[in-house]
Amino acid sequence: MAGGPRGTSKGASDGDSWRKDAASLYDKLGGVILPLFYGARNSFANVMIRSIAFNGSFFNTQRMIQQYVVKAYFE
Repeated sequence: MAGGPRGTSKGASDGDSWRKDAASLYDKLGGVILPLFYGARNSFANVMIRSIAFNGSFFNTQRMIQQYVVKAYFE
């Protein structure tokens, strides 16, 4: 994939980091995701399924409520 993972611009100002993250995102969209979407739909679907499976374990209601309770009442 084009570009590095998010957060590779350590020590840079917030604005500079944001610009690098945005550029990395657009590089990945233009160089990887869109060609898959238009040229290899099955591969695109596999990427999306893996992304949802990987991120679904973190972005869920149980984790959100637990984090809210801990931060609101115990910190």
